[in-house]
This record gives sequence, C-alpha cells and structure tokens, in this order.
Amino acid sequence: MHELSIAQSIATIASRHAAGRRVRRVEVQVGHLRQVIPSALEFAFELLASGTELEEAELAIENVPAAGRCRDCGSQTTLTAFPLICGACGGLDLQITAGEELLVTALELDDELAPADTGEPDHHIHGEQREDPCQRTAA
Repeated sequence: MHELSIAQSIATIASRHAAGRRVRRVEVQVGHLRQVIPSALEFAFELLASGTELEEAELAIENVPAAGRCRDCGSQTTLTAFPLICGACGGLDLQITAGEELLVTALELDDELAPADTGEPDHHIHGEQREDPCQRTAA
C-alpha cells in the first residue's frame, strides 16, 4: 500500500510548513498515472495525523486526469485507460503532459500556535511512539 508512504510525505510537508500551528485543510493534486486510491490515502493520512497538529485536518484531493501529446500526429488527448493511445490517430508514441502530479498545493492553517504543551517531552511523532534516550536505565 504505497498510499501510506505518500500520506507520510504529505504529513511531513504540512507539519514543516505549519510551524506549530494547527492545520485545518491540506490540498493535494494527485495524477491519474500515480494510481493512488483516494480512500486509502485519506485513511492513511487520518492515522498519521492522530495526536498531531494535523488531527482533524481535511485532506482535499484533486484528481488530475492523464493527458498526452501524440508524437505521430501532434494531437493533444486525454488518456483514460491503458494502454495509453492517441484519441485522434490511435498511435502509441505519446509524450505525457499531465497525470503524474503528486503535489501539496495549499494548506489552511490557524493563525495561532497549537495549544501549548504540558512541559513533558513529546515522544509521539506522527502517531509513532519514540523512545526517549535519556529515560533508558542501565541493565
């Protein structure tokens, strides 16, 4: 499930740009040729966002259709199925012009920083428990 690694990258980018502010909405463009299942990406994003400034953020996915220019006839065509075929002449020699996108295009953030922490070190990063090396005891 490559959606989990994609969601991790989206969460990392959003967190970095949020700089401690709560994130309300993350807008992404996902090209058709990336073969991402939107519901799987949304599920993975929710899992990773839990307990972070991304919790309850809306993930808005814009699907970008595949398109290409035929090198045989020069026609620009939307590509809807595999194999990718020119809609005008049926040629297979296409230059892909759209559909490979995977971009975070916008973030909606709160103006204020997320609620202050309790003073305790935070060992949860995107839902993963991290060990505090200072808390280890000698065996």
